[in-house]
Amino acid sequence: YQDIMDASDENLLNKMREIRKNYLAGVDVDTLAEQYNVIEVNIIDADGFIRFTNYAAYQDYDMASGEQSAEFLVLLDGEKESYIQDYRPTSYDNETYRKYGGLTLPDGGFLQVGYDATQFGDDIDAFVGKVTKNRHIGKQGFIIICDEQFRIVTEDSQELGKELKSVGISVDLEKMPSNEIFEVDLNSVPHLCTYRFVEGYYIIGMMPVEEAMFMKTLSVYVNVFMQIIIFAALFVLIYFLIKKIIIDNLRKINGTLAQITNGNLDVTVEVRSNEEFASLSDDINSTVTTLKQYIAEAAARIDQELEFAKQIQYSSLPVTFPDRCEIELYAKMRTAKEVGGDFYDFYMLNDHVVAFIIADVSGKGIPAAMFMMKAKTIIKDLAESGLEPDEIFTKANEKLCENNDASMFVTAWLGILDLATGLLKFANAGHNPPLLCKRGEDFAYLKNRSGLFLAGMEGIRYRKNELQMEPGDRIYLYTDGVTEATNKSNKLYGEEKLLELTNDLRAVAPKEFCKMIEEDVDRFVGDAPQFDDITMLCLSLNCLMAENEIVVLCKEDSLEAVKRFEEKLVSKLMAAPKVANRIHIIFDEIYANILHYSNAKTITIRYQIKDEKLQLTFLDDGIPYDPLNTAAPDITLSAEEREIGGLGILIVKNMSESMEYVYKDNKNILNLTISLF
Repeated sequence: YQDIMDASDENLLNKMREIRKNYLAGVDVDTLAEQYNVIEVNIIDADGFIRFTNYAAYQDYDMASGEQSAEFLVLLDGEKESYIQDYRPTSYDNETYRKYGGLTLPDGGFLQVGYDATQFGDDIDAFVGKVTKNRHIGKQGFIIICDEQFRIVTEDSQELGKELKSVGISVDLEKMPSNEIFEVDLNSVPHLCTYRFVEGYYIIGMMPVEEAMFMKTLSVYVNVFMQIIIFAALFVLIYFLIKKIIIDNLRKINGTLAQITNGNLDVTVEVRSNEEFASLSDDINSTVTTLKQYIAEAAARIDQELEFAKQIQYSSLPVTFPDRCEIELYAKMRTAKEVGGDFYDFYMLNDHVVAFIIADVSGKGIPAAMFMMKAKTIIKDLAESGLEPDEIFTKANEKLCENNDASMFVTAWLGILDLATGLLKFANAGHNPPLLCKRGEDFAYLKNRSGLFLAGMEGIRYRKNELQMEPGDRIYLYTDGVTEATNKSNKLYGEEKLLELTNDLRAVAPKEFCKMIEEDVDRFVGDAPQFDDITMLCLSLNCLMAENEIVVLCKEDSLEAVKRFEEKLVSKLMAAPKVANRIHIIFDEIYANILHYSNAKTITIRYQIKDEKLQLTFLDDGIPYDPLNTAAPDITLSAEEREIGGLGILIVKNMSESMEYVYKDNKNILNLTISLF
């Protein structure tokens, strides 16, 4: 039966491959059907409709509309390359029997080929005729194979080609169901007979009744004999085992072994009533001693491997923080066990865009650490491809859901900050809300709508949020190991206490900011064990630096950023030393003048190069102050005799072709034009 099925399927599969090759070479379906002697050649598109066929009645037929034809739709899922059915009625016409096979096409859809009974028989008759060679039932039994008209096709039969009735075998399909055994006479000898219909052929098995009865009787004798042997062996075994001395000693040994099983490896077995039990006791004691050595060695090895794993995990986290004047960033992680599931990361996506993330994997230990590494790598790869935060989480969720048999998940918060504009784009996948501090204000929780955690469910889409940050703003990210830190009284650290502390630390630099929060959490927890990983990240925006503009806080610390902006300008101009020195003096004097006299919060500097001249603009939001009204100092006097002030503005005037001041929209605006020659 199985040989016929396999031969039928293999024959159709080979034929389909040849037809597919010729179809892809441009041969039409009508020619292919005739060339390969098949009744049907159908081309089904990616939507499951027959688009090309040599059988006009099937044109545009929906494969999903019939039970038999719908089975081929598995070829559209990409899971299988081929699919072959057995010989059966078609969905289009229950009276028509055919054998179908399908084979995927490179551009989508699939090829379907169908046999009818005649073509099917022509192809595999030769194989079917040989399949019974060297096969028999018992000593005198045999197998006959017939086609649908009950003509014998068995090659080694002397009755090849004859009808089954002519050799004395009559099969009544209505009275003799398939797969059941019934008795027939063959040449006046009673035979047991059964049949099965497979792929358009009847496989008929025959065995003399006398031989069948003999084999049945022999089987009963063998079965009875084996049962007697087994019962005798069991009796002897039980007889010796129930002897009192064995039972008592076994109880003593089992009592000691129970203690060993419960973890007490210091006990010893001392049953020495005879040589055998003395030897057994010594063996058990020796085994326990060896086991203790193995446990000690394994514990040491595990400790060493966990320490290596911890070093590997920590080495995967960035510890060199960005050396940029626009931002100040610091982050740290402390695991509850040797390794953990929290992580943070940050990376420059280009020269003015930074991405930063914090995440918390469900669970602890090695599994969480492995899942953490996978999530960290996937998210970084997607971020560096230029996707938006919501797209990054959507694609990362799909990848993390694949083969997630452990049902682990990860909460995460991802931000992408443009250092030229201050625009922060972010997405939240079920993570704790970060704390945001706008310049001059208190910290507050940024409680935007959150999406589901990553790896929780396929098909989830995430929301992108936007926030405009200004110089002086700060954002603090953390995991629930901070807010859910628990002391011995089982009290949580909590969001309210964290908010109160961050407001007290607003003026502290990010590195000290994070360290002082960690120290406060440790003081709160005291001697209670750390149950969860503690991870945090703090980012302060110091200035905004675009191609031709910079916005800084009006304070001494911002001078470094202004100098970098100046250096980029001079480098872009490829200015001569004389011009570069002139630009440096103008930047230094005007910035110092605004810093000391305007009482401003922010300073904006922008430039434009036009007609071989540099046009500089200084804006600040301080009190109205016109430097052009400053009285020029009397340079004829000595430095000791002159009044303080005015000299720097005079120098800037002399170095500039023009200098204009206006107070507009609550801003001081100073425009200068400088020759580049």
